[in-house]
Amino acid sequence: MSVIKRVRDMTAATLNDRLEKSEDPVKLIDQFLWATHQEIVQSEQLERQYAAHTDHLLRQWREAEQWKQRREQQAMTALQAGEEAAAKLALQEKMAQQEKAERYRELYEQSKGELNELEQLLQELRDEYRAVYDRRQFYIARMESLRLQQRLNARFGPGAGSSPNTMFRKLDDRLTDIELETKSLRDLRRMGQEMVYQAGTVVHEAIEKELQQLKRKLEQGG
Repeated sequence: MSVIKRVRDMTAATLNDRLEKSEDPVKLIDQFLWATHQEIVQSEQLERQYAAHTDHLLRQWREAEQWKQRREQQAMTALQAGEEAAAKLALQEKMAQQEKAERYRELYEQSKGELNELEQLLQELRDEYRAVYDRRQFYIARMESLRLQQRLNARFGPGAGSSPNTMFRKLDDRLTDIELETKSLRDLRRMGQEMVYQAGTVVHEAIEKELQQLKRKLEQGG
């Protein structure tokens, strides 16, 4: 019994260390719960066997005590009847029953003590199972909180999406860029038209100049 208890203590003591190193604490806890459940089932079966055996020893002890008292009464009756030999036989049987009762009493007390220890161990196993199960539920709730928090961060965290103000600001910037681009193109076209006009003016003046020179030559030649 004490060996079983030491093994249980070592198993429970190493659970925390294993949880610290585990990537899947819920799976580890489930394995521990399954093993503990198996021990509870086996311990309950052993408890029933111990209880039945203890009751049997108690009945044997009480029966031997009853026979002892009967033999003592028979010895007294034989002495009263003057049958000393019969009285001695009854006393001899009484002593045998007394020894038998003592042996069964010792066995009963030993079995009763072990049964109490087993019942205590079984209760510790049940309490441990409940405590670890509650811890499992806490881990599940904690992991769900983390999952929901990740979804919240993905939905509303930095870079997760654009608010209406952000979208309108981006749209205004885009429209401003388009307006600037359009204005630049218009300025370029206007500049081109002015250059063509200026070029036409220069050509026109050159032609007029050539025309006047031809007129002077004609006048001189004439």
